[in-house]
Amino acid sequence: MAEHNYKFNVTMTCGGCSGAVERVLKKLDGVKSFDVSLDSQTANVVTADSVEYATVLEKIKKTGKKVNSGEADGVPQSV
Repeated sequence: MAEHNYKFNVTMTCGGCSGAVERVLKKLDGVKSFDVSLDSQTANVVTADSVEYATVLEKIKKTGKKVNSGEADGVPQSV
């Protein structure tokens, strides 16, 4: 089964911020793995082929964090 690799640059100022992003990714169906880094201000997400970039982006935005940029399978996307 194919998968997607999504990368987001997210403004996170504390552990609570990165924790909020981790919580929404943990609950999202189809997410195989993720790595949220407060130090590098990034969220790298591996999903099943059925999960759209826009779906993951919307979940991260719902935490109230600002998404500065995003990539889907290495291709820059709009945020």
